[in-house]
Amino acid sequence: MIATINLDGVWEFQLDGEKQGRRLPMNDTIALPGTTSLARKGEPNEAAHADCLTDEYAFEGWAWYAREFEVPAELAHASAMLYLERTRVTTVWIDGQELGSQNSLCAPHVYSLTNRLTPGAHTITIRVDNTDYPTKGGHMTSRDTQTNWNGITGRIELQFLGEAHVEDIATYPNVESRTVTVKGRLIGAKEAQLTVSAVSFNAAREHAPEARAYAIKAGEFELAYPLGEEALLWSEWEPNLYKLRLEVTQGDSTADIHEETFGLREFKAEGGAFTINGAKTFLRGKHDGLIFPLTGFAPTSVEEWLRVLEIAKSYGINHYRFHTCCPPEAAFEAADRLGIYMEPELPFWGTVTDETYDNHNEAEQRYLIEEGYRMLRAFGNHPSFVMMSLGNELWGSKERIDGILKDYKAFDSRPLYTQGSNNFQWVPVILEHEDFFCGVRFSKERLFRGSYAMCDAPQGHVQTGPQGTMIDYDDQIIPPSQPDSSAADGHTGGGEIQIQYGTEAKTVQADAAEGVIVPQVPVISHEIGQYQTYPDFNEIAKYTGPLKARNFELFRQRLADKGLDHLAEQFHAHSGRVAVEAYKEELEAAFRTKHLAGFQLLDLQDFSGQGTALVGVLDAFMDSKGLISPEEWRTFCSDAVLLARFATYNYAAGERFEAALQLRYMRPEPLQGFTLSWELTADGERLAAGEAVASAGGAGDFVEIGRIGFDMPDVPMMTRTTLSMRIEGTDIRKSYDLWIYPSGVAVDKSGVKVFEDLTDEAAALLEQGGRIVVIPDPNRLTNAIEGTYCVDFWCYPMFRSISESMNKPVPVGTMGLLIDHEHPAFGHFASEPHATEPWRRIVSHSRSIILDGTDKELQPIVQTIDNFERNHKLGMMFECKVGAGSLLVCAVDAMLAGESTEGRQFLHSLFEYAKSEAFRPRAELELAKVRELIR
Repeated sequence: MIATINLDGVWEFQLDGEKQGRRLPMNDTIALPGTTSLARKGEPNEAAHADCLTDEYAFEGWAWYAREFEVPAELAHASAMLYLERTRVTTVWIDGQELGSQNSLCAPHVYSLTNRLTPGAHTITIRVDNTDYPTKGGHMTSRDTQTNWNGITGRIELQFLGEAHVEDIATYPNVESRTVTVKGRLIGAKEAQLTVSAVSFNAAREHAPEARAYAIKAGEFELAYPLGEEALLWSEWEPNLYKLRLEVTQGDSTADIHEETFGLREFKAEGGAFTINGAKTFLRGKHDGLIFPLTGFAPTSVEEWLRVLEIAKSYGINHYRFHTCCPPEAAFEAADRLGIYMEPELPFWGTVTDETYDNHNEAEQRYLIEEGYRMLRAFGNHPSFVMMSLGNELWGSKERIDGILKDYKAFDSRPLYTQGSNNFQWVPVILEHEDFFCGVRFSKERLFRGSYAMCDAPQGHVQTGPQGTMIDYDDQIIPPSQPDSSAADGHTGGGEIQIQYGTEAKTVQADAAEGVIVPQVPVISHEIGQYQTYPDFNEIAKYTGPLKARNFELFRQRLADKGLDHLAEQFHAHSGRVAVEAYKEELEAAFRTKHLAGFQLLDLQDFSGQGTALVGVLDAFMDSKGLISPEEWRTFCSDAVLLARFATYNYAAGERFEAALQLRYMRPEPLQGFTLSWELTADGERLAAGEAVASAGGAGDFVEIGRIGFDMPDVPMMTRTTLSMRIEGTDIRKSYDLWIYPSGVAVDKSGVKVFEDLTDEAAALLEQGGRIVVIPDPNRLTNAIEGTYCVDFWCYPMFRSISESMNKPVPVGTMGLLIDHEHPAFGHFASEPHATEPWRRIVSHSRSIILDGTDKELQPIVQTIDNFERNHKLGMMFECKVGAGSLLVCAVDAMLAGESTEGRQFLHSLFEYAKSEAFRPRAELELAKVRELIR
């Protein structure tokens, strides 16, 4: 390239929602790059979406953009191109002459202007259409994520090339030979000299290989440029980069200069693992749907992507999977610099068909296939572009999908390819030409994720209640030798099945099950997590751009209408604490699994759409929600994770504690003869301690450090302890909370009037000023919500609707507990204001009574946090004055809860409180109202 003319600035502008055509003179102006919404053009949008953010100036249709530019005389006869970095469907005119149209959603639009420009002034007109796409576009066009914007973002420029120049440059690094193969085309000359040079950057030291000159001829060329033995490799640990310079000369003059960034790396699938330059890596992935709430579109500046990716990396992330979208070049450039492994995806979420399907849409599929080629041409030189997916949760023709993979691999062998993310959900298959598999199961029982929606049940172990840290997925990924008799969802043959499809249900054709899948490629667990937190309404003020959080405003009003708005911040904080602990177990289960090659979180940040899924420990802006620090998160999401494997979090005094200590080590440097120190502490006092010595040989090592065992000390009261581990001289550490319960604790009801219902006898006692406890049978309560420990999956409104449409059980939809932990009822049951492991079995055998309409003074002792759609006031345990008497209600199955150590301790504390003088409720309810509630 010999020159550019920047077309940023003020353009003439006209909206044309009805597609009537441009009217002259144009009646407005707009700053480009940008979007109509960012510029606040058009009529304000009065809608208030509950399921996603609301674009305040949403516009769909044609928008016209025009401006004049000057061409210097010395450039008028050069080869020229118009470059539009990112836009929608464009049609371009120069001086009224139409150049044509382009419709890529993922790659730049480049128009040839050669022989169309003369010296002096010219007018360019661009029509951008954000309707009638060749495909739905996934998260490239969804209002759930970056919105269906209209405009042009990123670079808008005229690019001028020398008469002789190179194009279609592709770089193929070869780690073994320390060379880079350069492929391209010479245009505008029969032959020329190409001088190749390179210099390192983003590296601890500079390396500049000797420049080499090559004679090339018109058309395609290929050359191998040696980097030398001192060449620097690119990886997540050392993201060394090179700037490659290609200088085209004819005679003694330089005709053109082309520059590319590349990294010398080899990212491979070897057996069941990924390797980078021969060293194993474990993918700690994050989902990304291009959510940027301040603009409504993905940024095109490297600085903004560096900010975003550096935040993710501070939480241990080394991999990004882009859900049905491809980010702009700046994202790849930032990932190059930081050592992030990128996986863009075709903008497709649907059915891939061939001529045997009734709904075969060849035009759409040809478009999508070509879109993939455009992505590879545009971004394939970036060392961070190591993987590529054909779409999200695809169905249809396995043969057609495999054929597309085969063709892509023949075209560009640099990235690894997968058929898609969680394809053929209930009837998965590994295709011949895919390099890795991304899914959630290999059959109905072979699950390798910790959480699932109710419509996708069975649910995962994080939801159904592990009492310890023993779960891994090794047997689910590589099954025992005996045949697996359970086909997916009971389907042993073809036919129609119902699946979750986006935010709806869909009936699809299932091929016959093809036997037991034993993967021979790396396996990645798809969209793990999805643990929801209650909204933080303080976030509303942050939406200062075109996107407004009217969904949050609606949720806040719903909460206020139920009289619970004073609890909003507590709901957010305490649901978040349970979500964080769920993520910790989810991620550790992945790290405990030797046959798993990585995971892809959904998500580290909140997802603004699809019902409003607040599933992140970061908000949609990638800002912390105050739930956990990045340093603490990295103790269970990093390239070195300590693990303790033990059976339960709850122990009676004198009970034996045993744990296997392990290290999942993914750093390249060996860790020889390290010392692991561990201790059990409570309130600063050391209760037990020890050391172990082991070694880690380098990346990919799974170290069995050893076992520890000791008898839990005698304690006078329920005690929360912390088991801490640390590898001396490193940042590698881990901690777990464990609870010890005093021996000899009995559930003593003597002196307490206990009823299963508010009988006439109970009512009479209350009338006489008595004190009673009602422990109703949870299974008989009708005005109540089922007890569940884990927070809701994704978001209640979306999956309630999907479950109903599929005739599947509706999710419980609750989000942890708000506990009055300083209440005297917990005098013998140590508690936090949020749910912790001692509550798991108790909550699982409970229901929470719906207390809607009761006075604000009636604050449950244990309140279950409901979702933002229902906002019920839910009391698992509450007390009130009824007439002259005092009533304590606890909707827990005492028999089942009492089978556990922690359940007995809870009931003991409950009844001791009921006997005490501290049992003096303040809130008052009429007897008739109480009977209405406990029905």
